[in-house]
Amino acid sequence: MAEIVLGIGTSHGPLLSTPPEQWDLRAKADRANKQHAYRGKMYDYEGLLQERAPGFAGEIGIETRRDRYERCQRALDALGRKFKDVAPEAFVIVGNDQREIFSNDLTPAIAVFRGKEIVNIPFTHEESPGLAIAEKGNCPPGGATYPGAQDLADHIIHAGIEEGFDLTQSTALPTSSARPGVPHAYGFVYNRVLGNAPPPSVPVIFNVHYEPNRPPVRRCIALGHTIRRAIRSWNGHKRVALIASGGLTHFVIDEEFDQTVLSAMERGDEDALSRLPENYFRVGTAEIKNWLPVIAAMIAEGKRFHKIDYVPCYRSEAGTGNAMAFVYWE
Repeated sequence: MAEIVLGIGTSHGPLLSTPPEQWDLRAKADRANKQHAYRGKMYDYEGLLQERAPGFAGEIGIETRRDRYERCQRALDALGRKFKDVAPEAFVIVGNDQREIFSNDLTPAIAVFRGKEIVNIPFTHEESPGLAIAEKGNCPPGGATYPGAQDLADHIIHAGIEEGFDLTQSTALPTSSARPGVPHAYGFVYNRVLGNAPPPSVPVIFNVHYEPNRPPVRRCIALGHTIRRAIRSWNGHKRVALIASGGLTHFVIDEEFDQTVLSAMERGDEDALSRLPENYFRVGTAEIKNWLPVIAAMIAEGKRFHKIDYVPCYRSEAGTGNAMAFVYWE
């Protein structure tokens, strides 16, 4: 039977791979956005600024940005070292797709990738300079190919079906996809955190953004228990890790909500997580749902929670940006 030896939670936002002097590339898009989600309501930029008055002008100075960028880099390096030190033989990574491989024509609620190879291909982001500059964090210049853990993926799928999850299987990435390789939620972990040398892995792909089939909070937590039981009953790899990629609150940072989530993690309070308001999980903040299966599995395993850092990376006076978090359980 396999042992779950490590859990990791990490943000993957573009600011992690963008020089702090150029965070304004994304701030320009924030100011033009008419649909900022914040605590269950939608705002245009001016409305958001008024709602959050007096605003965050004191949080966006260049020295503050540089300090927070460096903190994030140190935290990412620490996660990479932790993974290397623990040396899992395989891992399951929970992330999300943002219309990169799936489209409006086909959007699974939960898909499990079972391919023997996981391909990471650079993406140009020609339409968005604020994303193009960050692509180096998601993929090496020449691309990369990583080993999949097909047998473990199939075991998880079978276990999920037995426990009432109708999981989508994917053996190859859709050929008509907007992004030719694995979504950036996964590419960032393979490339930046694991240095393009990961052991075999199983990507679990959530639809956290697009109605009408977004898994609710309680379903995300339940999936974590199913994945945990599947790994514990696995007779292949002996040492398996779990990784969550995404979050925390963005594109509107809400430090109070983030601390609620982090506090529940630290206390091992699954019930508190299950009561988080569903309407808060919109736009980028919805990626916190990627963490919920990993949190639930780690709580059930009795693993000890370690917070490396929490870094709110603001890029505008209205409090837009990305709150970054880096944690592990061991």
